[in-house]
Amino acid sequence: MDILKDKAAIVGTGETEYSKNSGMSNLALLLQAAVRAIDDAGLSPKDIDGIIPGIMGVAAEDIMSNFGTNDLRYTVTVHMGGASAVASLQSAAMAVATGVASNVLCVTGWNGYSGMRVGAIGGVGGFELPMMPQMRDFEIPYGVFVPAHWYSPMARRHMYEYGTTSRQFGAVAVAIRKHAQLNPRAMMRGRPMTIEDHQSSRMVAEPFHLFDCCLESDGAAAVVVTSAERARDMRHRPVYIMGIAEGHPDSPNQITNRPVMTELGIKKAAPKAFQMAGVTPKDIDVAEIYDCFTYIVICQLEDIGFCKKGEGGPFVEGGRIELGGGLPVNTHGGLLSQAHILGMNHIVEAVKQLRGDAGEAQVKDAEIALVSGYGDLGDGSVAILRR
Repeated sequence: MDILKDKAAIVGTGETEYSKNSGMSNLALLLQAAVRAIDDAGLSPKDIDGIIPGIMGVAAEDIMSNFGTNDLRYTVTVHMGGASAVASLQSAAMAVATGVASNVLCVTGWNGYSGMRVGAIGGVGGFELPMMPQMRDFEIPYGVFVPAHWYSPMARRHMYEYGTTSRQFGAVAVAIRKHAQLNPRAMMRGRPMTIEDHQSSRMVAEPFHLFDCCLESDGAAAVVVTSAERARDMRHRPVYIMGIAEGHPDSPNQITNRPVMTELGIKKAAPKAFQMAGVTPKDIDVAEIYDCFTYIVICQLEDIGFCKKGEGGPFVEGGRIELGGGLPVNTHGGLLSQAHILGMNHIVEAVKQLRGDAGEAQVKDAEIALVSGYGDLGDGSVAILRR
């Protein structure tokens, strides 16, 4: 299981501005983040021979042709929704560790506010999502159209089985919003939140209030992955990939017909990642947890092993997941309060934390970080990184 441990490292990060109107195409956003990540690594576009693009329809060849180079040796598209960004690190690590590629660019972004709106049934922005066929047959005819609809039954079931409360969901939202106040790139900086604000926000899809739901954002983020050997000569301190894994939920690919609705594919991924890394949840200094909804954070904290199943609600209370708490979570503001960049911004933040470059949100002496991804109807991915 340790075949990839410390064989690859993240050596560059890049981000665009995050907004509700980028004024750019999806491709232009990806290129801007990509060039910034490549420059951060001390490389040039001609040094990139592997590209793992996001899931929003931009091909690696589109990026490479804009770089003005022709040496594309490796590309793959990871179709795991919001779990794709973290899962792409696994593919990148395999490519550089085996010599298939030298430097792999992982880049994700979209016009998730200005350019993405629900269109035809089963589609977003004109693209049918891969998990939609079963939902189209059994749920969409009854009005289940958007993610808040898809995941609200999971949250309600967790509340029923374990006594989890809306105020505990609110504790997640408040903590992450507090962190966003420290991040100049956060869309919700300057807009602090209290638990009362959360509780009084309008209902979107019961039990989700408005502030249980992530932002809609325009923007892109990218990282460059290279081998451990090459990483030693790069511009910044390398951030090594200690453990990496992906996991998929039990069949069927439809949440409400699964025997257990309150477990995610990340429950299968986490033990593999920890085994590869040779660490346990107690060794994690900072966690960047995919936060499309507050409930999904609680569920992942349980399935990753930070607490037992059903204990996620109490776990997030009392400031435990805030800076200065036992497990700081989403120190950049996450999808809930920084921007929804499909989880790639979570990887960027983990790298900043381990470099010591996280500014006011820096976790003191952070040595090991965990990043998670959650996608579609239960896919999960986990990366454990070290400085």
